[in-house]
Amino acid sequence: MDLEKLGKEIVDAAYQVHSELGPGLLESSYEACLLHELTLRDISVESQVELPISYKDHQIPVGYRLDLLVEKQIIIELKAVDLLRPIHKAQILTYLKLTGCTLGYLINFNVPLIKDGLRRIVLNHPST
Repeated sequence: MDLEKLGKEIVDAAYQVHSELGPGLLESSYEACLLHELTLRDISVESQVELPISYKDHQIPVGYRLDLLVEKQIIIELKAVDLLRPIHKAQILTYLKLTGCTLGYLINFNVPLIKDGLRRIVLNHPST
């Protein structure tokens, strides 16, 4: 499945989860439900994927974890906060850089309308 089609499925799945649960739950609840919703759609998704840092040819496990990794191509960072802050965008941009992925979604479920909590993040990697 191409990135654009996967992206549409992710957004639709987030809408489905939010319409069922609404705002006000813990981030972990939304993560489990979104994982289940994507799995129901036959989309490969991993939860809490460890992300080490490569430093001087060594993999250093520093405790970073991707909330969800879809088809090993798209990162989903979930939040359940009053307001998305610049640090949240910086977090997913860092994850994109460290993984080499180019597309991510920052999704805040603690909003009355999920469309107000969705951010599509694209990282254009410089050619090497």
